[in-house]
Amino acid sequence: MSRLFTLTAGSALALGLSAGIAAAADADLTVFDWSGFEIQPLVEPYVAKYGDMPTYAIFADDDEAFQKLSSGFKADVAHPCSQMIQKYRDADLIEPWDTSKIPNFDKIDPRFLSSPIFKDDKGVWFIPTDYAYTAIAYNTKEVPEADVASLQIFADPKYAGRISLPDNADDVWSLALLATGVSDWTKVTDDQFKAAADWLRKVHPNVVAYWSDPSQLSQLMASGEVVLAWSWNDAVTLLQGEKFPIGFNRTPKEGASNWFCGYVNLKNGPGKEDKVYDFINAWLDDGTAKGLLENIGYATTQTAGMAKIDPAELAQHYADPVKGTLLTQVPIDPAMRDRMVNEFEQIKSGF
Repeated sequence: MSRLFTLTAGSALALGLSAGIAAAADADLTVFDWSGFEIQPLVEPYVAKYGDMPTYAIFADDDEAFQKLSSGFKADVAHPCSQMIQKYRDADLIEPWDTSKIPNFDKIDPRFLSSPIFKDDKGVWFIPTDYAYTAIAYNTKEVPEADVASLQIFADPKYAGRISLPDNADDVWSLALLATGVSDWTKVTDDQFKAAADWLRKVHPNVVAYWSDPSQLSQLMASGEVVLAWSWNDAVTLLQGEKFPIGFNRTPKEGASNWFCGYVNLKNGPGKEDKVYDFINAWLDDGTAKGLLENIGYATTQTAGMAKIDPAELAQHYADPVKGTLLTQVPIDPAMRDRMVNEFEQIKSGF
């Protein structure tokens, strides 16, 4: 039997990791963000102008962020991923951006704004800023390269008790759907949903930890407790920085997942609106692309910034384009996503 635990905000605190208010600085701007993004290289122009970082509040996953904001938590901007924007709009939590105040808006790759959920006749509701992948991270000294050629490795009893999956419904379902032959999650049938859920239940006994923070995952892998994970780029970048023997296979035969995230302008934020725009303009500055790649392992949506990145450096961080099968985490029917969230909670509980 594997020793199973779920890493939560409480355990993050026990590990000395970011949780809650990560950094109180400029009181005129509160940013609700993922752990690890509260760093100066992502907002250099903002710091140059004001001499201080924004205040950051931290969340572990998109659902936690949405629930906290829906319950009355106040911030000025938040950093959800694309599949959450419809829920933010439906809950009346956000307002359109004034793109006339965002000089580099036209430098955003148009493919990231192609959905009417992001941009319609009422305005631009979402500023996509960053993208990357979820794929197989593995300890190259413990796991043969041949073993990671298929996503079925997660169900292999050989790795029981040494696997970590994300405590994140979007990423877990992208894995399960790919593993059961689905690469477009916008048209999932009841039979496909059941097959993916059954696969997750088969994998669950092998899982020693559901990680909720890339720092937690990198610590689990660095300790040797976990040798195999379904991971974002940032945990891999953290381990690369420690010279850890880490591999990241984005081309198993069934495929991998890609996604993109960005910022929303929250209604009735407590800070100053001009600083909201200075913040997003710092993110879309040409120079931010390098800080994003080197510190987080992600690529920028901003084409001029991306053009400044050496393709070899992009490949080093596994942020270059993938030629294999990808399940892209685009917006889906909120009812289906809620179904995925609820089913995942059941699976984690052993049902």
